[in-house]
Amino acid sequence: MRTLVVGSQALLIELDSADDVAALHAELLRRRDAGALGPVRDVVPAARTVLLDGVRDPAALGARIARWEVPPLTSEEGPSVTVPVRYDGPDLAEVARLWGVDPREVPGIVGATPFRVAFCGFAPGFGYLTGLPEGLRVPRRDTPRTAVPAGSLALAGEYAGVYPRSSPGGWQLIGSTDAVLWDPAREPAALFAPGVRVRFTEAGRD
Repeated sequence: MRTLVVGSQALLIELDSADDVAALHAELLRRRDAGALGPVRDVVPAARTVLLDGVRDPAALGARIARWEVPPLTSEEGPSVTVPVRYDGPDLAEVARLWGVDPREVPGIVGATPFRVAFCGFAPGFGYLTGLPEGLRVPRRDTPRTAVPAGSLALAGEYAGVYPRSSPGGWQLIGSTDAVLWDPAREPAALFAPGVRVRFTEAGRD
């Protein structure tokens, strides 16, 4: 863990892995909710960092956090959502080939994978989901698509994600969902938020 003061009220914490980020993010939220963190306006995780903004004394808080013993995050911690998916993506057969399985096996594999939202970005409502073991990681497409349909379930590297709206993209598309990922009229607007556990089910089966 490395702490960096990056502004008069901002602290950046660099970590070694996505698991470390998830564990620290959860610990920061627990301590903030318990009133043990001090004034912090925002806690924003990313791939290998956590940014704290609205901090009264970033250097002092960084020194405190560096001494913490942060427990690992268990697979049962955090709120959860279930997302029904139709496995109709144009890259389903290619992903199955890379995994060495029949395309009909993909829904069961994805459904058995414990995903968690690591961080959000790219577009409002887009969550980067971790949980794919090394053997299920697939490369991005050589040629990105100019338009990926909203609701597409996609894979790339260590991440899975669902496109909240139509946009260009180079991830492998394996399915689609009618779930609304971003709705400004909803509270919260984003279905996926950092720390949320995500389970994908096969539409019509569960």
